[in-house]
Amino acid sequence: MNAPTALCPSSQSIAVPPPPDLEAIKLRQQATWASGDYGFIGTRLQIVGELLAEAVDLRAGERVIDVAAGNGNATLAAARRFAEVTAIDYVPHLLDQAAGRARADGLAVDFRVADAEALPFADGSFDVALSTFGVMFTPDHDRSAGELLRVVRPGGRIGLAAWTPAGFIGELFRVIGAHVPPPAGVRSPLRWGDEPYLVELFGRHATDIRCARRSFNFRYRSAAHWIEVFRTYYGPTHKAFEALDDAGQARLHADLLQLLESRNTAGPDSLVVPSEYLEVVITRQ
Repeated sequence: MNAPTALCPSSQSIAVPPPPDLEAIKLRQQATWASGDYGFIGTRLQIVGELLAEAVDLRAGERVIDVAAGNGNATLAAARRFAEVTAIDYVPHLLDQAAGRARADGLAVDFRVADAEALPFADGSFDVALSTFGVMFTPDHDRSAGELLRVVRPGGRIGLAAWTPAGFIGELFRVIGAHVPPPAGVRSPLRWGDEPYLVELFGRHATDIRCARRSFNFRYRSAAHWIEVFRTYYGPTHKAFEALDDAGQARLHADLLQLLESRNTAGPDSLVVPSEYLEVVITRQ
């Protein structure tokens, strides 16, 4: 009896997609956040920075860095508590807005243009690192998490606020992504709003990770008013509409209206949309 013929793998090569060009993606992201005027949206999120400053039990005199600070919500919250604050972002005009807010409040802050994935500070330079809806958008999650850990001293704290996948902003990004797909091969920023994923990123270098689910309420005149504001000022929405032709813009507008109206808790005369986010406090090993 003849021996059975061995099954050999095909000699035909299988195409493997190249890894994403994270530097090119970062440049596109930078252009996105520089478009519109995020400060118009960001100032309305100030309460998130105040709550995060309390969650990390911020003390007067502590050295604090606000990473991907944007228009400075966590920066101002920390400076109001008499911390020594450094704020970094890679969009200069957002830092200019934050600096203007700090001057108006009589607060001393060191503002620097810098990349969250390559912080220009020595190891252990800070007691506390903060980021509200900022570092979550970096394309290389491992690198940015490693930088947060590196610049915080042993025993220091990292405080984060990140939108959750199941919340309103998570659903918003899925709606936008159905019209303008995100870059292939890049991990979603919404993963920062998932507790097990944060343990993956930080757990080996942390003595404690505490998470609390909170809700921020977007309060606008109507769903149409929300779309008008976000289409004008919020980089990801602004760029999504810009990338579509008239018919595509109409479809995206209709889908956003449906999403907002389905989430509205205020009734027909106003708009209140709760959006879940994860508040995280990590104690550095």
